[in-house]
Amino acid sequence: MRVFLSAGEPSGDHHAAVLVRELRAQRPDVECVGLGGPCLEAAGCRLVADLTRLAVMWFLRVILSIHRFVDLARRAERSFLDARPDVCVLVDFPGFHWWLAWRAKRHGIPVVFYCPPQIWAWASWRSAKMRRLVDHVLSALPFEHDWFEARHIPSTLVGHPFFDECELAGHPGGGGGGDRPHVLLLPGSRGQEIDANLGSILAAAVAVRRRVPEARFSLAALHERHAAQAREAIAGSAELRDLGIDVSAGRARELIATADAAIAVSGSVSLELLAARVPTVIVYRIGGFAYVVQSFFRHARFITLVNLLACREPIAPVQPTLLPPWGVPPADPEAVFPEYLAVGDPAQRAAGHVIEWLTNPAVRARARAGIEAVAARVAHPGSAARAAEAVIVIAGGARPAQVRLRRAA
Repeated sequence: MRVFLSAGEPSGDHHAAVLVRELRAQRPDVECVGLGGPCLEAAGCRLVADLTRLAVMWFLRVILSIHRFVDLARRAERSFLDARPDVCVLVDFPGFHWWLAWRAKRHGIPVVFYCPPQIWAWASWRSAKMRRLVDHVLSALPFEHDWFEARHIPSTLVGHPFFDECELAGHPGGGGGGDRPHVLLLPGSRGQEIDANLGSILAAAVAVRRRVPEARFSLAALHERHAAQAREAIAGSAELRDLGIDVSAGRARELIATADAAIAVSGSVSLELLAARVPTVIVYRIGGFAYVVQSFFRHARFITLVNLLACREPIAPVQPTLLPPWGVPPADPEAVFPEYLAVGDPAQRAAGHVIEWLTNPAVRARARAGIEAVAARVAHPGSAARAAEAVIVIAGGARPAQVRLRRAA
């Protein structure tokens, strides 16, 4: 059996790697090839090219890199022709993967989307494209599965692979436990996220230290180049240098396990913070124009997966606006992780939550109870095993409608 996989971002690279390990466990004869990054390669997948180097956001950045994406799509299609795979598995990264799905379909290769694009949040009109180009969706979230099924897009609920990765790492959960409260700073995995949010996160840390002098701080970067950027920003301010922030790369999971609170850029890391039961503030700064545009296209109440899993109506139209709010409104009280998608600087509001968690046991207990309730419902491993089972069935020639797996816990 030959499986072509494609993952275009660091988180997708992790998810695809766990899936490859499970595929090899269930079918030792499987041959995996595709586009991805170092994790996918380390799991035993032969890479046609490293796609994670092109993880970009926003329209202009994609346009500037389009020639590279075209070249990668052609190389992937050449791989289809040289040795036809039994199935093509795509992991997130929708823009490029629509092109790849079209190429696979025109060669009669079944297409499966694992951790599918969040078209329920941003682009519901793309459901027709999904029906046309994708044979089966392996949904990570319960409400996501229901949304696809309601639009006649074959879907199997497999759960989110982040919880598999936490189990593989032996994540103890719970966080904290030190003599001094530990605040973890997570500035994001993409360069533009760090550019936009690092200043706010560091300013929030300064505000926390003023009210909680005993607090200690760690900053977890994905790459050493991101860590170097953070160290440079800290070195340029005496106030930041006084915080003694421990900056490191590649240690996020280890640091999450000991954190009492976190300030994080929105992303999949929120699920790992959920699994560890760490009270967290989510920040995501964008420009005024981008804020207006997203208000017209977003159909999800929150931008954070944890909050979407927790709330009663996760998919609901956002009120469009022509003028971005330059201030920072209070967080939605239903959010388990207070979140700030903001044009203005959310540093003071973010710091306020962390200060309360560190100084008010009752507030912290309420926050932990809310996190525990969500984790008890959704933070269960087994996603990759269920996904691998579905992929094997489809690769064996079964129609997607014949896939019948147990519903994720």
